[in-house]
Amino acid sequence: MSYWTWSPSLSVGIDVIDGQHRRIIDYLNELDTVRRSNDRDKVYGVLLGMVDYTRTHFAFEEDLMRQAGYPLTEAHKRVHDAFVTHIDNYVAQHESGKDVTRKLTSELQIWLTNHIQNDDRDYARVAGKFMNKGWLSKTLSRFFG
Repeated sequence: MSYWTWSPSLSVGIDVIDGQHRRIIDYLNELDTVRRSNDRDKVYGVLLGMVDYTRTHFAFEEDLMRQAGYPLTEAHKRVHDAFVTHIDNYVAQHESGKDVTRKLTSELQIWLTNHIQNDDRDYARVAGKFMNKGWLSKTLSRFFG
């Protein structure tokens, strides 16, 4: 059983972004699963993978926003930066021996739901009009290829 299941209420209407959000949810589900195994090394590996993937996702979103001319790009980037700092604190706590996974998964579910349904949907209205196959394939290969 999954900790969190993707729902259409989380869609921003841009397939590639929705796919990335689904992957972050997959990481949260994986984190919850390895938490139950009490294997700190596995937890650490999933945690680092999730942080790395999320940073890449944020950079991808920010590039899309900039290129689409979204006027609140810098404000959105500051929200991303604050989130990454917050998550880095959880990584440090884990490294110091604390079990942070329950609190982290709960906070992430709340934060991501709010962020996707509000902040991301706002830029998606502008970016959705901008997207074309040339931009998408070029950007995907730059970030994920």
